[in-house]
Amino acid sequence: MALPACAAPALGPPLQPERGAPARTTCPRRHSRGEAELAVSRLGLVAASVLEGPPRGVSRGFNSRPLPDEPLKASSSLAGAPRAPLFALLPRGRRRRMHDLRRRWDLGSLCRALLTRGLAALGHSLKHVLGAVFSKIFGPMASVGNMDEKSNKLLLALVMLFLFAVIVLQYVCPGTECQLLRLQAFSSPVPDPYRSEDESSARFVPRYNFSRGDLLRKVDFDIKGDDLIVFLHIQKTGGTTFGRHLVRNIQLEQPCECRVGQKKCTCHRPGKRETWLFSRFSTGWSCGLHADWTELTSCVPAVVDGKRDAKLRPSRWRIFQILEAARKDIQGSPNTNPATNSPSSTKARNTSKSGKNFHYITILRDPVSRYLSEWRHVQRGATWKASLHVCDGRPPTSEELPSCYTGDDWSGCPLKEFMDCPYNLANNRQVRMLSDLTLVGCYNLTVMPEKQRNKVLLESAKSNLKHMAFFGLTEFQRKTQYLFEKTFNMNFISPFTQYNTTRASSVEINEEIQKRIEGLNFLDVELYSYAKDLFLQRYQFMRQKEHQEARRKRQEQRKFLKGKFLQTHFQSQSQGQSQNQSQNPHQNLTQNLIHNLTQSSSQNLSQNLSQNLSHKENRESQKQKSGPEQSDSTASNGTKDYIGSVEKWR
Repeated sequence: MALPACAAPALGPPLQPERGAPARTTCPRRHSRGEAELAVSRLGLVAASVLEGPPRGVSRGFNSRPLPDEPLKASSSLAGAPRAPLFALLPRGRRRRMHDLRRRWDLGSLCRALLTRGLAALGHSLKHVLGAVFSKIFGPMASVGNMDEKSNKLLLALVMLFLFAVIVLQYVCPGTECQLLRLQAFSSPVPDPYRSEDESSARFVPRYNFSRGDLLRKVDFDIKGDDLIVFLHIQKTGGTTFGRHLVRNIQLEQPCECRVGQKKCTCHRPGKRETWLFSRFSTGWSCGLHADWTELTSCVPAVVDGKRDAKLRPSRWRIFQILEAARKDIQGSPNTNPATNSPSSTKARNTSKSGKNFHYITILRDPVSRYLSEWRHVQRGATWKASLHVCDGRPPTSEELPSCYTGDDWSGCPLKEFMDCPYNLANNRQVRMLSDLTLVGCYNLTVMPEKQRNKVLLESAKSNLKHMAFFGLTEFQRKTQYLFEKTFNMNFISPFTQYNTTRASSVEINEEIQKRIEGLNFLDVELYSYAKDLFLQRYQFMRQKEHQEARRKRQEQRKFLKGKFLQTHFQSQSQGQSQNQSQNPHQNLTQNLIHNLTQSSSQNLSQNLSQNLSHKENRESQKQKSGPEQSDSTASNGTKDYIGSVEKWR
């Protein structure tokens, strides 16, 4: 290889080009005189190192040739020095990289050659195997030449299919995490869509004993009639999400009309201008902001009857008047004992004067998570000042229900201050909103001792929750959807989503604060444990019932198919017998006579047995009237009649 003209003055006479190396006519960069002298001084040492071999750790490669041992024909300063190739003039690091590149190229070419020869051998062997198979199968049908042609085509098709599958697999499963390559994907069963959503154990051990009536919740909800769903919305339990599901995500003959920019939707019955849902997103806060059980059970019937009469929504002052009238009616009734209002009065309040059936539903949440979520909501400025807290026809006084803050809101409140307020309604909120407050004197804490008050409130909340048409849990969204669909026979369009990351989960608290929150909400903790046990037992009961119904349907289907098969079999036999009548007329005549006799005898026997049974029932009724003396004679007469009927049949 001839050197460029720019490097010739510095390096002396041109060197001989290496065999097989490409010619280069341009100068990579202009060398300075100092660099040229330094290269000339190092040339002898470089040539000697080249003759010794490549650097340590670098092989010559598979196709590399030994370096020449002939002396260099250079200038007088290099006389007697051995000749080296051109890359020997480069620095040691650059020579090492060139050797590594050559070695990799040689390994790649060797691997490609081995792969090509292996595939060729595999194709040759497959060709012979397939040719033998085709010759065994199609030997009598075609010649050997045609078989070779067919085997070649089949082999080509198989190879193309294999290559296509490899390409698709590389695009679909580029890594090792592909589910198709795991054996568990083929051995594991299909996961249950209603599996445990709170990462708990799959096996559930019940703690409470509930009857079948408590577990079976099947409401014959007539949306075209007078049935009404009343949603009791407890703060920070996911009720807003569930309320939107009721108006936007449910399959109905006449869906709710929801306009853009408006929170409320119009949910009318099919063919009527009456609502079937009493909730925040359908009727608004008609009984007050986040009305509890005590407010709803006394307000909803009056509001619904008032709307039916006046066709207008009552104002807040009208609500007070309605509740006051309801209180006077309760006081004027003969049963004025508040202790008797728990279960019986609850059931009595499920209907109105107009005959409407009210089905109450609600959503519960883990007490600690709900408490922290409410604290974060209060920090952002929420107050719920518009809540009426009407009980026994009047709202509480400022002495009965003091405020925890002095300003307009409690924004920026720290958690310690939130927990230190003794009048905070966030404490045991779920028990208070689900119980009948008239049993404990509403918000007057001086009516009974605190321990007795807590016990009455907890038992009332449990009873009301158990007798509700439906309740769900925030921690089990899919199970909540399943139970609602089975209870009301109404299906949702899209499945519920379980959000495990919430504002409450982002709050980091230590064990001491968590125990204090549980102590402040000890009634809610016990109620949630009771509700969770009842909820999961209802879910298991409904799933078992669903499996039993599916099994019963499969058995009925098998019986139907078996009867249909026997019917077709007998029809085919009868057709075969009709075809044989022309051949054996005497034999067919005797068979038809026997068949007719057996049918007539079986019919006579069944008629006689039915008559005997009817006579026996009549005689037993007469025996009860006449006494024990006549029973023996009637029994003997019945047996004689039965024996006589059997002899007559014979």
